[in-house]
Amino acid sequence: MYEPIHDLMPEEVVTPTGTAKTEENEQTEVPPSTRFTWKIDNFSGIHARKLYSDDFIVNGFKWRILIFPRGMNVDHLSVYLDVADSESLPYGWSRYAHFTLTVKNQFHDKYSVRKETNHHFNAGQDDWGFPSFVPLGELHDPAKGYLVNDTLIVEAEIVVRKIADHWEYDSKKETSYIGLKNQGATCYMNSLLQTLYHIPYFRKAVYHMPTTENDTPSGSIPLALQSLFYKLQYRDSSATTKKLTKSFGWDAFDSFMQHDVQEFNRILCEKLEDKMKGTVVEGTIQKLFAGNIVSFIECINVDYTSARKESFYDLQLDVKGCRDVYASFDKYVEVERLEGDNKYRAEQYGLQDAKKGLLFIDFPPVLQLQLKRFEYDFLRNTLVKINDRYEFPLQLDLDRDDGKYLSPEANRGVRNLYTLHSVLVHSGGEQGGHYYAYIRPTLSDQWYKFNDEKVTKEDTEKALEEQYGGEEFPETNPGFNNTPPRFNKYSNAYMLVYIRESDKDKIICNVEENDIAEHLRERLEKKKEEKEKRKKQKAEAHLYTIIKVAQDDDFAEQIGRDIYLDLVDHDKVKCLHIQKQTTFIVFKEEIAREFGVPVQFQRFWKWAKRRNFSYRPERPLTPLEETLSVGTLREVSKPPNEELNLFLEVERGLDLRPIAPPYKTKEDILLFFKHYDPEKEEVRYVGRLFVKRASEPIENLSKLNEMAGYAPDEEIDLFEEINFGPSVTGEPIDKKTTFQASELVDGDIIWFQKSVTTESSKQYHCPDVPSFLEYVHDLLVVHFRSLKKPKEDDFSLLFSKFTTYDGVVERIAQQLGLDDPSKIRLTPQNCYTLQPKHLPIKHRGVDHLIDMLLHRGHTCDILYYEVLDIPLPKLEALKQLKVAFHHTTKDEVVIQTFRLPKQSTVMDVIKDLKAKVELSHPDAELRLLEIINHKIYKIVPPDEMVENINDEYWTLRAEEIPEEEKNLGPDERLIPVFHFSKERYQTTNFGEPFLMMIRGSETLAEVKVRIQRKLQVPDEEFAKWKFAFISLSHPLYLEDSDIVASGFWDPAADGLWDQCLGLDHSKGPGTVPQNRPNVEKPVKIFT
Repeated sequence: MYEPIHDLMPEEVVTPTGTAKTEENEQTEVPPSTRFTWKIDNFSGIHARKLYSDDFIVNGFKWRILIFPRGMNVDHLSVYLDVADSESLPYGWSRYAHFTLTVKNQFHDKYSVRKETNHHFNAGQDDWGFPSFVPLGELHDPAKGYLVNDTLIVEAEIVVRKIADHWEYDSKKETSYIGLKNQGATCYMNSLLQTLYHIPYFRKAVYHMPTTENDTPSGSIPLALQSLFYKLQYRDSSATTKKLTKSFGWDAFDSFMQHDVQEFNRILCEKLEDKMKGTVVEGTIQKLFAGNIVSFIECINVDYTSARKESFYDLQLDVKGCRDVYASFDKYVEVERLEGDNKYRAEQYGLQDAKKGLLFIDFPPVLQLQLKRFEYDFLRNTLVKINDRYEFPLQLDLDRDDGKYLSPEANRGVRNLYTLHSVLVHSGGEQGGHYYAYIRPTLSDQWYKFNDEKVTKEDTEKALEEQYGGEEFPETNPGFNNTPPRFNKYSNAYMLVYIRESDKDKIICNVEENDIAEHLRERLEKKKEEKEKRKKQKAEAHLYTIIKVAQDDDFAEQIGRDIYLDLVDHDKVKCLHIQKQTTFIVFKEEIAREFGVPVQFQRFWKWAKRRNFSYRPERPLTPLEETLSVGTLREVSKPPNEELNLFLEVERGLDLRPIAPPYKTKEDILLFFKHYDPEKEEVRYVGRLFVKRASEPIENLSKLNEMAGYAPDEEIDLFEEINFGPSVTGEPIDKKTTFQASELVDGDIIWFQKSVTTESSKQYHCPDVPSFLEYVHDLLVVHFRSLKKPKEDDFSLLFSKFTTYDGVVERIAQQLGLDDPSKIRLTPQNCYTLQPKHLPIKHRGVDHLIDMLLHRGHTCDILYYEVLDIPLPKLEALKQLKVAFHHTTKDEVVIQTFRLPKQSTVMDVIKDLKAKVELSHPDAELRLLEIINHKIYKIVPPDEMVENINDEYWTLRAEEIPEEEKNLGPDERLIPVFHFSKERYQTTNFGEPFLMMIRGSETLAEVKVRIQRKLQVPDEEFAKWKFAFISLSHPLYLEDSDIVASGFWDPAADGLWDQCLGLDHSKGPGTVPQNRPNVEKPVKIFT
């Protein structure tokens, strides 16, 4: 799915070119599109992390394509559309584009990968696209056709549109329902959650799941789902699923991964069923969604039947070759004949002709039908989407034809007549797409389309006929006699939900407020009130003045902890919202109640921003100003701010009670004092003093010593804190020069410390205030995580952002108790995916810490570390390879890791390998093979440099060379052999491929004998195997009399991987399929 290199995500829409329609643009003329083609030569040799195309212009705007050849922290090619001149565009620029990005298949265009979307580009989001475009394994597989002659072709087709008036649409007002926000790639989840929510019986059961007021939504799946359903029921605007996905244990990156709605449905229901155990709603999932089938095998010639009962929660129905749902059910219960080579082995009777099939014992009240819109293309060995027309009725009668789908033991008294409740739609192709749902919440004639945040009313035709799939004709000019081209409809039904007529009153029930736990209502109502309060405050903000009041206690609490420079962070002081017309006198009475300081003892100072951008208390409010309203006082401030910041000066007597502030003349200056301790590298606020302009600092030293806790005669040095734009310095103050001569004024900040001696200047890291100010100005806290546990902070350290690379790793080594800092390797964070970046930081590859933390203009505060077994500089001078050694006589595989100088050859790898593994005999010769997708890619030449071996996408395998393969005759050649299985429409490579020597005159029957002997397959099993000559993934099945070598003597063949012998048979036990539907990451709910 999508990922911006920035933050938010759009929905993905995949439609045929020229036929895209949305509610927003149906009535507008579609502007012409512009196509740009980018040919990238020598693609495998690109080492840059990212690559831009040349600029191209569409509607006067400059664009370019951006790719990440190794992926944006995923094992896919990442492709984006980028605004080429974003940095030079004027403030506030924006543009809206509908675009398609394509990675061309150079064998056949229909296999090209296309992804389509809309985006509103602006300064904050100047690129948009897809991190998981094509799996890198497929991209680099020569048989797939994406890289031909090491050239990749990427296309962009763009239509620049006017910005749609999308945000003014009010779903609640128009439909009485609200949508769900898309977190990035969660449209599949949104469509399913809306469907489940609109099954009221299910919603009620979720509300009745026990939760407590101590639970948190982000840590409890039941509470998160309850909260989400409550918002869907009572809120007026779209809800977010973030707390629900957090309760699954997902991080932000998981939400940018598109999954399969069918898989997610099963996982979620399994998790909820488990959470419901032992509660009042135990068994609800089963009651709603579970049906039962009986599968049987019945022998024809003997009296033997085997039957097994099992339950189902959804049914997967074939689309390919089926006209409609009824045809799929017919195929589902179709009886298969087991005869000939496929006879059934009955326990007491041996191999027998038999019938195999299944029937339904009962159907569930809510019937979920998953339509098999995806299948494996045997020729390409990859997943493709089936866009064939497939009809489904508004009413589904599963008792048709005298109950032919029902088993003899089924209860015929139950009427299995169903009405359609929901249609979940997938719009797009096998590489990705967008999900939305058509739902009839009350089973009336009115349908609603739930498309993430937007809900619209739709008619029956839109929900049914237009989601059948198949082909469509674009609009043509009726004045011309032309035959329009036909396009596949890429938007079609993917999942259907039916509700049994006899159960609909129970299932479509009323869900009342008393069905919701009281603590949940209170919690959510409180949040709603808070939100309404914030909304009201925002709406009435123009009627109020925000006043922030700082005191000495705030200075003392923050300085040395939260801040070092200036006096206070105003966002952390008392904030009051006061009506603008309130007089300042009345405001002071409010302060008396809030702070316990009587009005007569309050003196307020205004803060002012100085020319050097420092922000200090400037002067007390005048009596005239105190007669004004707070709104007027804020407006007359210079410069006027959105808020009014004040310093409340409170003098206290010996008993610490407030007393009247001293009279201030023009000769009095209010100074603030910070004390610095170089031994502890600590600073603290110690108070403030009024001093006379004409007096000298030396006259006040005893008072400062008292404030610091020093002896009265302690020698101290004074420094003025001065801001110069982004930097801050400590300017020494001459203790015998008057304050006026030193140009000190009200609000200035004075630092002081014990006088620096020659000895102390060498003893401390920051011996004086100037050096400490320089140090703290660049301080930041960095959180470190082990690369093995990238979601957990391990420790945090305080650094200057200009700390050198060596300084950073030394501190980490010290923290970990490691003697050699060069064994530390660091990896920066991608601050958009919140994952470690793909490439670690090279030894001294950056100068300073800040260079490690910067990512596309943003500063992260997380670094990942790992402890190596050898120093990093030494490791970087080596090429690391993992080689799987397959023993000749033992059934074992040993993984060996090699680190060799980059100029080493494969022969060096083999030499080292011989010293590490057990050989069948001392003179055994080894070879190195590259394996991809369980097929041999090539034999690596002995003289190939290890630096050129790309083991990121291939597996390296070493094996002994059999004697018969060492010196091939003119009539002999080596061919690659691999295993695959074809079950219905799915083709899967599996097992270990191997090389085999064949002779020019050998028939398949002769080769089979040697293969069976080599693999030691029993006769009964081997008799079921089929053999095919495969070139560029195209199979040609062979007969026993065929000469095998005839297919391999094609002079046009280019390398071992082009032509193979395929062994078609079922996978052995425990074999894991390597090809799976196009889901970047399996759905997991961790809690």
